[in-house]
Amino acid sequence: MADLSCRLLVIGAGPGGYVCAIRAAQLGVETIVVEAEKPGGTCLNVGCIPSKALIHAADEFHRIASLGDSPLGIVSAQPTINFAKTVEWKDGIVNRLNTGVAELLKKSNARLISGSARFLDGKRVEVNGPGGVQIISAEAIVIATGSKPSELDGMPFGGDVISSTDALALAEVPKRLAVVGGGYIGLEIGTAMAKLGAKVTVIEFGEKILPQYDKDITQPVAKHLQQLGVEVMTRTAAKGHKAGTLLVESADGRKTEIPADKILVAVGRTPRTDRVGLAELSLTLQGPFIEIDDKCQTFMRGVYAIGDVTGDAMLAHRAMAQGEMVAELVAGRSRVWDKRCIPAVCFTDPEIVDYGLSPLSAEQQGIDVVTGQFPFKANGRAMTMENESGFVRVVARADNHLVLGIQAVGAGVSELSAAFALAVEMGARLEDIAGTIHAHPTQSEGLQEACMKALGQALHI
Repeated sequence: MADLSCRLLVIGAGPGGYVCAIRAAQLGVETIVVEAEKPGGTCLNVGCIPSKALIHAADEFHRIASLGDSPLGIVSAQPTINFAKTVEWKDGIVNRLNTGVAELLKKSNARLISGSARFLDGKRVEVNGPGGVQIISAEAIVIATGSKPSELDGMPFGGDVISSTDALALAEVPKRLAVVGGGYIGLEIGTAMAKLGAKVTVIEFGEKILPQYDKDITQPVAKHLQQLGVEVMTRTAAKGHKAGTLLVESADGRKTEIPADKILVAVGRTPRTDRVGLAELSLTLQGPFIEIDDKCQTFMRGVYAIGDVTGDAMLAHRAMAQGEMVAELVAGRSRVWDKRCIPAVCFTDPEIVDYGLSPLSAEQQGIDVVTGQFPFKANGRAMTMENESGFVRVVARADNHLVLGIQAVGAGVSELSAAFALAVEMGARLEDIAGTIHAHPTQSEGLQEACMKALGQALHI
């Protein structure tokens, strides 16, 4: 194969990589993007998209199955699920989006090459693809290779021990599922499987599930897990497994055998850099992650890194924003990473949104704050949808009422995340949100009411 050259080479066509390539090509930068698998990366193929499809299917099945206990007066026969058809539908969505990403790259004149890329030096990459090996030279190179599920010592993936990727490709719902890790990945998949009929046990090494959130936020999730029959074992470690059994040990030394047809290990993610040839570059690492500056530049001139390979927050929307910024930098524009914060959304039941500072994190930074919290049980729209669990909470400076953070837990609150992000990024104050007319009846009124509560002007609580 003939060698190639370009102005920008992007390694990886995940959310960060393909956005970077498209934006660069839009700005007239000759761009090549190399991807070893299907375009879209982890998020599209084996992460965000298929997991949310599975969660939706599980929610619908569970809703219909629970109608007999509903006060709505709707009576329905006991439903069944054709899981193979569910998987086919999920895969169809992924395939449509794969095709869409490839078409977007083509439309923008960014060239997509299939193959595995490995650095020869800071300007040249060797690509091993279906047609053979070729060398691509570039003025600027972006590392956007993403991440992969982390394994536990003594419990490598294979057989009954599965990763989140494997869990989203199961041909049938396991009768008994053990989930090692009480973070958002484990709880999202575990909750969906419980709704589909699996007996789920969650093993968490820490004091509580979802350790990155405070107890007020996680309490509604924990309560709903209990209602679903999910057993949660905290301060407990996975020690090994044998056929049909997970071996665990609690903090007090008590050992237990958990029956499990499948064991989902969801203890974090590791940057996918092992095959890229980083040893050929003079990069600085922070643990396993590539260190970058406020322009996503590594310590080798002309080499950038974006997304999961650079550490927290390992979120698709962060990678996209970084990719767009780097594309504009390569095109000669002046950009710098100046985001106030990055929204985190957890698609548990109920959902969680966390944006900016919590009351505790503000206190730890020595900031004097006021807070306002509004429960959905006082929200008309939430009542009419039988979704009264949870609340919206706002955190603002005590002196000038600048909004520093917004948190929410409740059904569908992920769709409020854009409003939360806009408020913080635009530098809104409590008075700005409280004085904005919010449509009634909607759950978004919870944000307005929380701000009014913080101002001592609560109307509906």
